[in-house]
Amino acid sequence: MTDLTAFIAGLPKAELHVHHVGSASPRIVAELAARHEGSSPVPADPAALADYFAFRDFAHFIEIYLSVVDLIRDDEDVRMLTYEIGRELARGQVRYAELTVTPYSSVRRGIPAPAFCDAIEDARKAAAKEFGVELRWCFDIPGEAGLAAAEETLRIALDERPDGLISFGLGGPEIGVPRPQFKPYFDQARAAGLHSVPHAGETTGPETVWAALRDLGAERIGHGISAAQDPALMAHLAEHGIPLEVCPTSNVRTRAVADLAEHPLPALVAAGVRVTINSDDPPMFGTTIEQEYAVAARLLDLDQAGVAALAKAAVEASFQPADDRARLSAAIDDYTAAF
Repeated sequence: MTDLTAFIAGLPKAELHVHHVGSASPRIVAELAARHEGSSPVPADPAALADYFAFRDFAHFIEIYLSVVDLIRDDEDVRMLTYEIGRELARGQVRYAELTVTPYSSVRRGIPAPAFCDAIEDARKAAAKEFGVELRWCFDIPGEAGLAAAEETLRIALDERPDGLISFGLGGPEIGVPRPQFKPYFDQARAAGLHSVPHAGETTGPETVWAALRDLGAERIGHGISAAQDPALMAHLAEHGIPLEVCPTSNVRTRAVADLAEHPLPALVAAGVRVTINSDDPPMFGTTIEQEYAVAARLLDLDQAGVAALAKAAVEASFQPADDRARLSAAIDDYTAAF
């Protein structure tokens, strides 16, 4: 283990772009598949999941992702999944995470919205107590399911309003799913005090990021890497301090970027755009938050101080209260000084 690898392993972190179902470890996916064996194509053998998670393209990734979503069939599945995600995050020294949760997918499969929200809240409290990780929720519209999904996601967010809910998002495929149609739902979510964090500019061009800013009032952009194709957009993001949630390995695994050598992260940083480093769907992409920091360190030629600055950038871009951001930033400084 190199000094930088060891430094990253112990570094306190915040993660801002990590999906709920997409964070299920092979152990948890296999356990869920075994519970529902015979009614799902997902292997019940953890060793077989690496091949199952070999994605041909983004559309194939969505297909496989939804097959795992289909394993979450009752509130106990939801609670177990969420609790175990807390355990996995804590192992990577993540102290705070904003987890992208798609309640629509579970509710339409028969889990009542109150039971779903009670399950994630119960797991959130247990994870804080037992693992020392604070979880918060971004309720996310699955864009491929259209406006009915947007309406139901908003209804669940506003009617149930679990204590951990802080933001409203939009995920799924970008191609064929224009951002502007979701404006009324984001307007209502923002009026209710939720932050706007849509995905944009991962598999489509800069115009999708512009639409997320213009129509959805985005305060952060999920992915946003195609902004590197538009100098005016990069200048706008830099001027207004709008962070991108960058997930390098994810972008390669979904074929949004050909390989890491071509990743636009260095161009974005050179243009002054605020970036945070995240893992997206780590077990599905064969990565961890530690590996993503190591990738970023290579792409940006960072030393320990540079990596610590990246970690602090995620803290500052988070929606934690100011006092909590200050405490986590101080923990990063203390760790760096003592390493």
